[in-house]
Amino acid sequence: MPIVEVKNLDLFYGDFHALKNINVSIQDKYITALIGPSGCGKSTFLRALNRMNDLIEDARTTGKVQIEDIDILAENTDLVNLRKKVGMVFQRPNPFPLSVRENILFSPKIHRTAQKEDYDNLVEECLKAVLLWDDLKDRLSTNALNLTLEQQQRLCIARLLPVKPEILLMDEPCSALDPIATEHIEELMRILKENYSIVIVTHNMQQAARVSDETGFMLLGELIEFEKTEHIFTNPQDKRTNDYITGRFG
Repeated sequence: MPIVEVKNLDLFYGDFHALKNINVSIQDKYITALIGPSGCGKSTFLRALNRMNDLIEDARTTGKVQIEDIDILAENTDLVNLRKKVGMVFQRPNPFPLSVRENILFSPKIHRTAQKEDYDNLVEECLKAVLLWDDLKDRLSTNALNLTLEQQQRLCIARLLPVKPEILLMDEPCSALDPIATEHIEELMRILKENYSIVIVTHNMQQAARVSDETGFMLLGELIEFEKTEHIFTNPQDKRTNDYITGRFG
């Protein structure tokens, strides 16, 4: 069942046409990967799903992006609630320069979504969800910037969970990590998929093949092909997709 329906989505940065008539359905509790060469619009599309492009001067979006029964491009969209529902993890881990505990509690304190007596349980629950509790339960007062990059990235994911998102957007979440840490984050994605819908941008086609259920190939702002991942990598229907995955360009 789709959790996101995108219809006739166009996005402009000034006169530059960054996304061109995107139409796609993103399934609930799937890992959906977006692949394609640099500058093809992958990250722009990802940011369109929680209106992060609104922060860019001269950005203009048309079309429809429906999450459940809400058109998030409508003028009256509550962006705070949208970004609670649709959380984002960036390329390089960006924990706050606070303790592990305060990173987790940052949003609940700001939005007053939890009572003080629930803080301890909330921290434990979120760290367990990203498989960090055993490592950090005795280090909750440690500055998050002193963690390993893998731990920082896990913490950034955990930091999203207290506001109970439904969709996690991940923009090349492993690009700063070594192969072993990358493997661990990929395994975490598979676990998180049980409770969240995940959309991941990756330059690593092997990663897309390993972790995703469906994959979209983008080129020059267009969604060229979108299919079950195994079909994209074994039997692409568009020559441009085949050329990209076989290394002829990109």
